[in-house]
Amino acid sequence: MRKLPLEDADEEHLVRRTAKGDRAAFEELYRRTSPWLAVRLRRRCADEQVVAEVMQETYLAVWRAAGSFAGAATGGTAVGWLWTIAARRLVDAFRRRAHHAEVPAEVALDAAPVPAAEDVALAAAMGDEVGDALRDLAPELRQVLQAMVLDGLTVRETAVLLGLPEGTVKTRARRARFAMREALS
Repeated sequence: MRKLPLEDADEEHLVRRTAKGDRAAFEELYRRTSPWLAVRLRRRCADEQVVAEVMQETYLAVWRAAGSFAGAATGGTAVGWLWTIAARRLVDAFRRRAHHAEVPAEVALDAAPVPAAEDVALAAAMGDEVGDALRDLAPELRQVLQAMVLDGLTVRETAVLLGLPEGTVKTRARRARFAMREALS
């Protein structure tokens, strides 16, 4: 069987070839996705050093774990999988920075700890009623809601991430909000 030329392969195919140790496929995946990923990370973090570290950790994880990518079989996309890895690495980097940061004694005494926005959103999502409502959503609606609400993506970014037309994202977002309202009322 003849291999598909790299320039004709989609991202999922590149991840599958990377899982088999194909360095050229990995390099093509990096070439295609790294500019987009860097922009997405910079929107969430202004520290270029952190962004560079997260990029490196993300692609190292992709190289090592490409075989674990489930792909379309679970309704996921290669770009979505890549973003999930990067987002988790960014949260880890923020936690490492916070853990190693020294807080002046006068600030430490006066300031009460404030949970991260991601932690608040995830805690709310995992609450009894809301968590049940989220779990009951159709997977395609849950993906859109997760990308737009928990990840804070725009309609256009969600469309790119999930490989859907913007109109489909808007429709699914509306259906997800309606389903959540119904479940919680």
